[in-house]
Amino acid sequence: MLEQGTISIHTDNIFPIIKKSLYSDHQIFLRELVSNAVDAIQKLKMVSRAGDYAGEIGEPEIELAIDKDNKTLSISDNGIGMTADEVKKYINQVAFSSAEEFIHKYEGKSDQPIIGHFGLGFYSSFMVAQKVEIDTLSYQEGAQAVHWSCDGSPAFTLEDSSRTTRGTTITLSLEGEEEEFLESARIKNLVKTYCDFLPVPIKLDGEVVNKQKAPWRESPSNLSKEDYLEFYRYLYPFQEEPLLWVHLNTDYPFIINGILYFPKMRPDVDVTKGQIKLFCNQVFVSDNCEEIIPQFLMPMRGVIDSTDIPLNVSRSALQGDRTVKRIGDYIAKKVGDRLKELFRDNREQYISAWKDLGTFVKFGVLNDDKFKKQIEDIIVFRTTAKLTEKVAAETPVVEVQSSDGDAWQDVTPSPSAENSTPTAPYTTLKEYLERNKERNENRVFYSTDETTQSTYIELHKNQGLEVLFMDSFIDTHFINFLEREYQDVKFTRVDSDLDNTLLEQDKDKEIVDPKTNKTRSETIKELFEKSLNKPKLNIRTEALKSDDPQGTPPAIVLLPEILRRLREMNAMMQQGTAEFPEDHILLVNTAHPLIQNLANLNQGSIIQGDGQSPTDQLVNLICQHVYDLALMSQKGFDAEGMKSFVERSNEVLTKLTEQASK
Repeated sequence: MLEQGTISIHTDNIFPIIKKSLYSDHQIFLRELVSNAVDAIQKLKMVSRAGDYAGEIGEPEIELAIDKDNKTLSISDNGIGMTADEVKKYINQVAFSSAEEFIHKYEGKSDQPIIGHFGLGFYSSFMVAQKVEIDTLSYQEGAQAVHWSCDGSPAFTLEDSSRTTRGTTITLSLEGEEEEFLESARIKNLVKTYCDFLPVPIKLDGEVVNKQKAPWRESPSNLSKEDYLEFYRYLYPFQEEPLLWVHLNTDYPFIINGILYFPKMRPDVDVTKGQIKLFCNQVFVSDNCEEIIPQFLMPMRGVIDSTDIPLNVSRSALQGDRTVKRIGDYIAKKVGDRLKELFRDNREQYISAWKDLGTFVKFGVLNDDKFKKQIEDIIVFRTTAKLTEKVAAETPVVEVQSSDGDAWQDVTPSPSAENSTPTAPYTTLKEYLERNKERNENRVFYSTDETTQSTYIELHKNQGLEVLFMDSFIDTHFINFLEREYQDVKFTRVDSDLDNTLLEQDKDKEIVDPKTNKTRSETIKELFEKSLNKPKLNIRTEALKSDDPQGTPPAIVLLPEILRRLREMNAMMQQGTAEFPEDHILLVNTAHPLIQNLANLNQGSIIQGDGQSPTDQLVNLICQHVYDLALMSQKGFDAEGMKSFVERSNEVLTKLTEQASK
């Protein structure tokens, strides 16, 4: 026996803490031991290239072996190996040089992973093993193989070994409750999870069980479109093809490699949870990078691999880390660069992708000034204008960063005309303003709900006024941003007021009734005021311009822009639903045949003894019905209001059928 002694620690309770608190998940032990084996193989290559080892390296490999009878799991490598002195140095001392600090900081905090902290990776084996043995032979000429053994107490033994092959074997005698790690399927699954992309073959029962090739470490020029798609399918099986992807590769001012994808958005996707996998030197670390990726890029998927991301700190510390912040800025910039290039070179593909990623881009603009400056000119909106654009069939775009610098390359074949399909046109705000500067300079008409505001949209379209659709949930806030950015531009929702272009302007030429000394418009206004009897309701009478008056609405409800925004703001602050305000505008369309017939019907009514004729009653009901229909387009009914509307509608129909049957 070469030596017998105790491991250099300052407390006897280190092993219980290792078993309970070193990592939140015991299965991490395999990642740590396999990573150490890969390091040993890489070190051998380094000393060989340096000329310090003249022997044959052979084919590098890591062998996993399960012995169910003896309840052991072993991890073997043909790497650099260790001498007795190196075992004492690296196993017995270095790992516990800061044990007291470790115990003080991490005891009772098992939710905090301590990856690589104080060199404790090897000792993760004691989370699952009651005994750990090391059998190793150094690459050095004339070295003596040694055997190290520890049963989970501070005591160890170190003695000569009969091993004759270079490398190291670590054998774990598993605890009774950890026998799941004696199942081949379990070990294969762990290798796939944590070690799949390590550049060394990992064998179990003679079968290689890892992929070895990490696409994100490859030169972009060596990867085809199918390589990128195959990698995405492997990471996220049974998902639709991604919209686009970016290959990251830089070593200054920090080291980062990765491939990030923008996926197709589906209703079941939780965009608040990151799905980017974090690696360190091709070793899997975490299933998400929520503290690293800017929040607006959270829907992105893929892989980030960096040695510059601190892995042994809490999440709050990670969020405040300067390097992590710079990495997040770098990723946002590269995404912005790619979007700009795609907009410039393949607008059809850009618009196709925008339908899924537009909301997140807007969120980034609202929260990141640097990103805003990058892409503010390429934000697009669906429009009613008849543009001639087509959108390419959904062919994913290969987006890579050149190894020669920051120049970006698009290696996706351009879609042919045969693969293009028509789409609703999209436009930037600057294009909209330029296109409409002669007709309505510095004024933007927009809609937030194509369905409920369809009447108002048609009014604008029929008079040649272009309307932008700002109908995503984020656009309520985004409109405020646009108004700050374009302070000389007035943004008007289509149902807030009507442009003079939509109204007949010869109102002064209306004939005055000599009996009442009132115009037809004044008479109609009084009729509605009397029938509706709503003091806070502002009734306006206008003739809507149209070649087909029957095709226009008999009346519409308008909500002044400022009033509506105050109402929405109050509802948001109170976390409630905005109630429909009493003080709104009812614009009665005097050009509509229904309104004209109603006026004629009112003039022909005969006053009876009770002061109201059946015709008067019908006129009042029709006025109320016209108002109800206008309210419906603004979702102006609560439950009680809808009930009353149905009752009044039935009454109107009853009165009309009574008159028709006479």
